[in-house]
Amino acid sequence: MNKPVNSPWFISCLLLALGLTGTAHAQSLCVFDPEGDKGGAYNEALSYQKQASAWNVTLDVKPYTDETTAVEDFKTGQCDMVVITGLRAREFNNFASTIDALGGVENYAEMQDVLNLVAAPAAQKYLVHGDYEVAGIFPLGAGYAFVNDRSINTLGKAAGKKIAVMDWDKVQARMVEQIGAQPVLSDITSYGPKFNNGVVDIVVAPLILYKPFELYKGMGSKGGVVHFPILQLTAEVLMHRKSFPAGFGQKCRDYIAHNLTEPFQKIQGLEQGIDPKAWIEVSDADRAELVNTLRTARAKLTWEGYYDKRMLDLLKHERCKVNPTAAECAMSSE
Repeated sequence: MNKPVNSPWFISCLLLALGLTGTAHAQSLCVFDPEGDKGGAYNEALSYQKQASAWNVTLDVKPYTDETTAVEDFKTGQCDMVVITGLRAREFNNFASTIDALGGVENYAEMQDVLNLVAAPAAQKYLVHGDYEVAGIFPLGAGYAFVNDRSINTLGKAAGKKIAVMDWDKVQARMVEQIGAQPVLSDITSYGPKFNNGVVDIVVAPLILYKPFELYKGMGSKGGVVHFPILQLTAEVLMHRKSFPAGFGQKCRDYIAHNLTEPFQKIQGLEQGIDPKAWIEVSDADRAELVNTLRTARAKLTWEGYYDKRMLDLLKHERCKVNPTAAECAMSSE
């Protein structure tokens, strides 16, 4: 699978952490990869075991095809560090996971600015909760709506349709319910097949899953990809602070923030690789409707406790810095 998590700079950062410990005991790095030990993330980690040994460190890399199991093993201490999606990391640090808020980040330029701000030392106090610390955040790309009918080009037209949602994420289900659609609980193994087999009409996913999940099958000749980012997705590196030396988290965040060019280039390459005919373009009027719907949803979900208000304030500041004339910049709804 072609995705940012398998890039050398990312693995080097993790190995740096292990080298800094100055110990010879094995440190467990648990990597969620839908393709397991055949996936790019896992195999790239193995290729660096020899380099870790040069630092007198034994690196125990564990692949996980089930993100739920990876999360549970991290919580019980079987993983010193884990790589999971930002949406799934909400229970460990809602501030960082709110980067993935619906419509919170509108483009990759904003996303890069946000990731740089969150990596700065001033943000460290928001990234630590007890023994858990966010040791890095990197982009997975925009989440787009894949539909089996090109007429479904706005959220309003999704009313009454069936939309696949992850069974562990209440935010997805709540959003689907708010637009009058029907959430269909899924997991990582059924998410793609339910769309491809016509069980659901819509899935929201980053383009890194387009080919591995064969989403073009669900789109068929009548569907496509709505060219509007519903949200920006991230992956997070989480660690048990007690397993690493003081200051390691900041060192790793700095390293990742200074090496974001490669993952963003990969994401943009994926978008450019989509058949232009597959994109469903959105009119200015429909785009304004989408922005308003997502803003309303963010406010409601924040009130219900799903999003962190401090991060939403930061995201709005970034959006208004890029587009100060936007209507929301004169609003106080967020």
